[in-house]
Amino acid sequence: MTVQGSEVSDYGTDEARWQAIVGRDERADNCFVYAVRTTGVYCRPSATSRLPKRENVEFFDSADLAEKAGYRPSRRPQGDRTAVVSNRIALVREACRLIESSEDVPDLRKLAAQARLSPHYFHRVFKAETGLTPKAYAIACRARKVRDELGAAEGTVTDAIYGAGYNSSSRFYESSAQVLGMRAGEYRAGGAGVVIRFAVGECTLGSILVAQSERGVCAILLGDEPDALVRDLQDRFPKAELIGGDRAFERMVAEVVGVVEAPGTALNLPLDIQGTVFQQRVWEALREIPVGVTVSYSDLAERIGEPKAVRAVARACGANCLAVAIPCHRVVRRDGALSGYRWGVERKRELLRREAGL
Repeated sequence: MTVQGSEVSDYGTDEARWQAIVGRDERADNCFVYAVRTTGVYCRPSATSRLPKRENVEFFDSADLAEKAGYRPSRRPQGDRTAVVSNRIALVREACRLIESSEDVPDLRKLAAQARLSPHYFHRVFKAETGLTPKAYAIACRARKVRDELGAAEGTVTDAIYGAGYNSSSRFYESSAQVLGMRAGEYRAGGAGVVIRFAVGECTLGSILVAQSERGVCAILLGDEPDALVRDLQDRFPKAELIGGDRAFERMVAEVVGVVEAPGTALNLPLDIQGTVFQQRVWEALREIPVGVTVSYSDLAERIGEPKAVRAVARACGANCLAVAIPCHRVVRRDGALSGYRWGVERKRELLRREAGL
């Protein structure tokens, strides 16, 4: 089965799906496709093609299933995008440009007014198209700029702050923990001065390392050798102060192990997620995939509104360092076969087997 999104329950019956087609409901585009027996093609619910007769239509949970049944995609490249949807994309892109060029996070009301939408609807539309809220998008953009500037060999930390678009260093330092997960000087110094607690344990999938910064769990690593996991953590923050966890911390590790052993268990721990804007969009989409469900890389690319970025989506999955918490193991190839997994294909296979049994 392929993931259908948070609104799948709205389209759980054939009648509800037919009404979505009649209404050109773009919200249903990530939930199912419909095929027309008389033409042999399939489309998304929002397709602008001529409405077929109801008796000639059948529904599929994904494009892959429609193609396996012998249908081909509509040849109209824009057939799945109504004028309303295209206009919505243009509005969101303009909002992204405004966010990227602003010193502060623009007020939601200001962004919505520019798009001529209500704040509530604009917030919903923006997240649907980008995978992030306007605020999260702004924070991720700023984080990328600051990281790029701090990564430059020349210049001071202050130069990097101004180079990232801040008009005053005080405004940056007010939010530096949120932007970088640590102070700018610490980031440039490879995590110098940052305290990261960690512990290594064992589970049925092998060794597991859990690390936590002041903001939350920053790494969940799986492997065969405990020492290799510790070296991986050291490589990420070569100058951070790594401290072995105490009994209280080990109880938190036990909670993470519990999720590995019983995938239906919720992980109720704060996460310290750091990545580029694109990575965060992919990771946010991954976290929305229900237990026991898989998606293809192309499905995931479409879900974040970047259908041509399949390889970039795969790289973002590979960059994930929070195993299980960000479930990149739920992404498979288009034909359903298992692809690479940072912590080994066999672990991926076993995680999916456990989840399928729920």
